[in-house]
Amino acid sequence: MKLSGGEALAKSLVREGVEVVFGIPGIQMYGIVAALRDEPGIRMVTTRHEQAATYMAYGYSRASGVPGVALVVPGVGIYNAAAGLATAHARSSPLLLIAGQIPRGQIGKNLGGVHEIEDQMDIVRPITKWRQQALTPREIPAAVSEAFQQMRTGRPRPTYIECPPDALVERDEVELPDPASISRLMPSRDQLQEAASAISQSRLPLIVAGGGVALSGAEQALLELVEASNIPVVTSGGGKGAIPDSHPLCYGSCVSPGGERHEMNQLLDVMKTADVVIGIGTRFSLGNPAGESSTLVNINIDDFDLTRIQDNTIPLHGDAKATINSLLPLLVEAGCRDRPSPAQAVSAARRLIAYYDIRDNEPQYPILEAIRRGTPEDAYTVWDVTQFGFYSRTHWQVNHPNTYIDSGYSFNLGFAFPSALGAKLAKPDHPVVCFAGDGSLMFNSSELSTAIKYGINVTTVIFRDDAYGNVARDLDDFFDGSYGTDLANPDFVKFAESFGAIGMRADDPMDLETLIPTALEQQAPVVIDVPIGHIPLPRPKQIEHVPKLPWTHPQEGLISS
Repeated sequence: MKLSGGEALAKSLVREGVEVVFGIPGIQMYGIVAALRDEPGIRMVTTRHEQAATYMAYGYSRASGVPGVALVVPGVGIYNAAAGLATAHARSSPLLLIAGQIPRGQIGKNLGGVHEIEDQMDIVRPITKWRQQALTPREIPAAVSEAFQQMRTGRPRPTYIECPPDALVERDEVELPDPASISRLMPSRDQLQEAASAISQSRLPLIVAGGGVALSGAEQALLELVEASNIPVVTSGGGKGAIPDSHPLCYGSCVSPGGERHEMNQLLDVMKTADVVIGIGTRFSLGNPAGESSTLVNINIDDFDLTRIQDNTIPLHGDAKATINSLLPLLVEAGCRDRPSPAQAVSAARRLIAYYDIRDNEPQYPILEAIRRGTPEDAYTVWDVTQFGFYSRTHWQVNHPNTYIDSGYSFNLGFAFPSALGAKLAKPDHPVVCFAGDGSLMFNSSELSTAIKYGINVTTVIFRDDAYGNVARDLDDFFDGSYGTDLANPDFVKFAESFGAIGMRADDPMDLETLIPTALEQQAPVVIDVPIGHIPLPRPKQIEHVPKLPWTHPQEGLISS
């Protein structure tokens, strides 16, 4: 059929199942914007900043499990959007960024065209899995097809397509391919047999479930594996929700918000005793605490991570869901159903972990528990880089897949609010609550306009200490005084109301137990201002001095005398 490049792009996205594109209409993009306007199967959500466009696409992807799509002008538009790409890269999330270019005949000549950046595609090279320049209408459908195939196979990280404006308005005969058929990667039967033998002969096996479980849609398969084999589970930060935290064989998440938290040590001690560790879709960023004294059965779609952790590894290169489903019958055949349940030991360990939370001495935990009581269990929660966000990584209970959203190791300040808007668009029938600091909220607070325009009814909790509080505390604790961390904030209630949102204010952080349910009943975006004082770094009773964080002191061996 004869189509413009913009029409070919829009129709290709629809064929891949895309329903929403986030972005800003701008010059060099008119061809695609006009095509999106006239394409009934897709809609464009206009943001107030390119950074928010990729963050919304990220939140949409995390909540829905399908690729998010963002659209930006070339040059500085791509620089602005790169933060969202970096976040998606850190959390192995599928996200397609479609960018403009300068006119085809000017590319590479460095003539100073509008939005021109020399070697533009190199900007995103470190934070994308695949990149392609489509210079003619005929090249566009194949580029879109390949981008989605890349996101649906292997580790699903961001992809990137750029098109010059002339390619988007020229008309030509184009072929629109059907979405590529994707088969799930499987290890060999011999490898599965070797793994089943090692697991069935183990005394203290342990599963470490990572983000690859959700990316594969393997939550039910993991649950069946756990209950058939009586093997307990620790989840990584990216794996929160892979199995309900309330499950009697789930220890919880082993992640550290900074420093040596004692409850994390308890989980590490549990992991150190395992003679077989079964990693499922996890990178083992903390390493395998059991080390070479254990056998690591490593199920991973990314062959880079298969044998990187330790030598004593049985690598199972495959999709998590397909591999679990193939491994489980072999384990049952080997007698794993007869393994005694460790539920009592798991319960005892969880009680010990809870004891060392020292809730009476740390203000974070009562507040986090009040939030938990006030937030529906099936709500999608998005946590910015705040102290509550740090502790949520370990302590927030997640019982529904994909409902916990953070920024992974990217730790992007300001990502949460636009990501929450994307999550709500993906899951309009579910409550979505964003937790941010006053510093982080202001990074993308203009997206309140977007929330109002499109009726995206997210509840946003702002912990306000009128400072970049975590940085101020670190500078006080380790550098003899803070500097440059104080903030001048608006009245957040009036600020929200000026956009047409609803503003609320807590008298005490514990009020969130009742304020959050009230906010979720409103048919509008809601901002809850929570004044909160200085929160000290938690100091467990048995640790006299908080260990210094690695970025607060010189590292051994970096500088020779």
